[in-house]
Amino acid sequence: MSTIEPENDFMLDQHHIWHPYAPLNGQYTSYHVTSTQGVHLHLNNGQVLIDGMASWWCAIHGYNHPRLNQAITQQIKTLSHVMFGGLTHTPAIELAKKLIHLTPEGLNQVFFADSGSVAIEVAIKMAVQYWQAKQQPNRTKLLTIRKGYHGDTFGAMSVCDPETGMHHQFNDLLMKNIHVDGPTSGFDATDVAHELRPLEQALHHHADELMGIILEPIVQGAGGMNFYSPHYLKGAHELAKSAGILFIADEIATGFGRTGKLFACEHAKITPDILCLGKALTGGYMTLAATLCTQNISHTISEKGALMHGPTFMGNPLACRVASDSIDLLLESHWEQNIRNIEARMLKKLTMCQNKPYVRSVRILGAIGVVELTRPVNMNTIQPYFVSKNVWIRPFGCLIYLMPPYTIEMKALDILCSAVYDAVNEIERLLL
Repeated sequence: MSTIEPENDFMLDQHHIWHPYAPLNGQYTSYHVTSTQGVHLHLNNGQVLIDGMASWWCAIHGYNHPRLNQAITQQIKTLSHVMFGGLTHTPAIELAKKLIHLTPEGLNQVFFADSGSVAIEVAIKMAVQYWQAKQQPNRTKLLTIRKGYHGDTFGAMSVCDPETGMHHQFNDLLMKNIHVDGPTSGFDATDVAHELRPLEQALHHHADELMGIILEPIVQGAGGMNFYSPHYLKGAHELAKSAGILFIADEIATGFGRTGKLFACEHAKITPDILCLGKALTGGYMTLAATLCTQNISHTISEKGALMHGPTFMGNPLACRVASDSIDLLLESHWEQNIRNIEARMLKKLTMCQNKPYVRSVRILGAIGVVELTRPVNMNTIQPYFVSKNVWIRPFGCLIYLMPPYTIEMKALDILCSAVYDAVNEIERLLL
């Protein structure tokens, strides 16, 4: 039996509990949250922070929402979990019905998964088994653009950026996919023909081995918070259709309103063959994801057998129930106006950072605000700095960004934006 030397909870956390993308050596501080309410995080020292991250973009309604609390409490009284193999239940059926209704037309088949990364794994398996069923097993590669991020599991890592991403040390172990330069001209660009050429060339050179194209529509998330044009997205979709291959849209970060549309694919009016959802699906209450596809894909695979994936907690009733209520809560709210208000406020406040030393660019779309620096921040100095300002902002690399809950009040958003502006004014001591 392992033993732990007597120590306080803080020291135990520092030396015994892994945190995301952090060494287990006590070098980085983790702040102890005791409760949450609205857009606020309450720390064990009595401090209250305004959350500018929506807990990695999923808590779109804020925290401790009475309606979602009630949904999950009611569900746990009757059915908290049951295996999905050979069994089904109302929460999964109701959620599937809503997703089929809301997502782009033609996505009629739903696979429930545990997390966004697993949703990507399922999408890749769908593509592999689809082409195997089509008697083209040589199609084993996906085409994607650099600076993308699709998750931390092995299939997902294989379509992340192999050079600038977080997973380069695993490159020798991953599927060998095709990565090309992506668009750089921004959301408002209309002439994107030259930016599509790398995709066109790759489609030509790898015509017989490609399964499909996979992209994060409109916004690349953790790979760099890059925004690109709906015209590019539409062009990439048309290239996939012309080549007769699949188009996979990773909307794990962008789904459920974050870019100002319910789904980012709507900016280009496209229907992907496969769509991955996660993060905001449950309003931040439970881990759940979904991979949707067309009947063509599901029927082609099913003619040859089963899709070979089946998580233990697939279709968990608690998660499905709270996701269903979260969707209802979103649709019944003034979410579009809320996001327009957030966008307008960040445009006004964050663009003040433009032309400051070390600032490369400022970009805002929907409820996403990004200040990109010319050099990386020092997390050991900038994180405590933001906490001292009573805000929770979690930069990474050269990026200081905001993705607040949609329910945030303008006064609280102003405080977040001011904290970013103040950090930029003191940026020399907050850089590496």
